[in-house]
Amino acid sequence: MYELKEKSYPMQPRERLELLGEEYLSDVELLAILLRTGRKKYSSLNLALELLQHFGTLDNFRKASISELKEISGIGQTKAIELRAMIELGKRIQTTTRKRYGQVLSSKEYGMSLAFEMQNFEQEHLTATYLDGQNQIIEKKTIFIGAVNHATASPREILYHAVKNLSVGLLVAHNHPSGNLQPSQADKIFTKKIKNACDNIGINFIDHIIVGAGNYYSFREKDSNLF
Repeated sequence: MYELKEKSYPMQPRERLELLGEEYLSDVELLAILLRTGRKKYSSLNLALELLQHFGTLDNFRKASISELKEISGIGQTKAIELRAMIELGKRIQTTTRKRYGQVLSSKEYGMSLAFEMQNFEQEHLTATYLDGQNQIIEKKTIFIGAVNHATASPREILYHAVKNLSVGLLVAHNHPSGNLQPSQADKIFTKKIKNACDNIGINFIDHIIVGAGNYYSFREKDSNLF
């Protein structure tokens, strides 16, 4: 049963969300933020509580029609429509599926596709490819353009996007415009950094691929000590 206990909410819901994050707010607080205002001498928290107590469960609230919502004093036509729109948007977000952009089947197959894709790049490009549990590509992102070295190519931004995409696997690649596929010492240091960082947060670091002159170099294939 929903309750609004005295001193349960020492801060306003918006302040608590900004400070703690939305996952720490109660159903009443989240609904109060969406309502924005209550009614005369009645806060948005009180109105949110009354709404949830009236319908009993979130499922019943989700099914409430505009006319049923308007039965609550303080919920007019505009607020009822806004609540129905919020409920429908939440349902669509819950049921949507993220678009995937192909699948990584092997280092060779992906390395050759990158060699073709990056063959005319005159500067070094560092890219990160983020994968789900079936090696389907969630996103491929250019992280850096310029000379890739261990000072400028930090794992931080690469892993930020990995976490943001809820990635299971990660593959990084960069090109050598000279066509020389042999990894530099900086390439080796960078690869170890990424591998260690991925291990620490539970992401499968699949490979670091260097491409140039229509061919590729795979750290996974060539460096068994690292992988």
